[in-house]
Amino acid sequence: MRNIKLIIEYDGSGFNGWQAQRFKDKKLRTIQEEIEKAGKKLFGKKISLTGSSRTDAGVHAKAQAANFRITSNLPLNKILNGLNSFLPGSISVTSAEDVKLEFHSRKDSKGKIYKYRILNRRMRSPLFSKYAAFVPYNLNIDNMKKASRYLVGRKDFKSFQTTDKKEKASVRTVKKIQIISNPPIMDIYIQADGFLYNMARNIAGTLIEVGRGRFKPEKVKEILAKRHRSSAGQTATAKGLCLEEVFY
Repeated sequence: MRNIKLIIEYDGSGFNGWQAQRFKDKKLRTIQEEIEKAGKKLFGKKISLTGSSRTDAGVHAKAQAANFRITSNLPLNKILNGLNSFLPGSISVTSAEDVKLEFHSRKDSKGKIYKYRILNRRMRSPLFSKYAAFVPYNLNIDNMKKASRYLVGRKDFKSFQTTDKKEKASVRTVKKIQIISNPPIMDIYIQADGFLYNMARNIAGTLIEVGRGRFKPEKVKEILAKRHRSSAGQTATAKGLCLEEVFY
């Protein structure tokens, strides 16, 4: 028995997120489902893939981590090339390695980095339409950076958790938030030990509100204290979000 760890890059457009799922007894098109189908073609038997992050529909990944167990003597390079030969062009397995049998890509993760990309100009761009949130208003990056500092540290992020998910613990440690502007593109990098459902997109949406002048930077302290989703900004659109890195 082997445990194979994969690093996967994908364009989340056109997929119903990472996790395999059904709707009215019909399988939906997901990243996990596509890779498991490729694995069945390669190995001649079903594989069960575990991902480090259950990214939503439309969310992208530069380095999603996943693992599966298999009884096979197939060399790693043939596993890598074989999986990619059966995958659509929007999904690429960029590395494969043998890891300890007890390794679990989600439970063993020590942290992740998400990037939220904004196209900040007056006119929309067809070239960025699937990969960035279009914000046609002037954004004050200094105020956004000031607001982001209130989010760094070990805090209760319940106000940034979408309410239809009921994780019991809402305390997370945000280690770093970087906001980098290269007009007309603005990138928000968020590094944390873990993320609540839609936490990264809700943080991005709140920082956009600060940038527009709708919220003062200091309001972020109040949002955290209220512990209610309605106090924070809107959930930023999924297409701007990308899973950049997973730490172990």
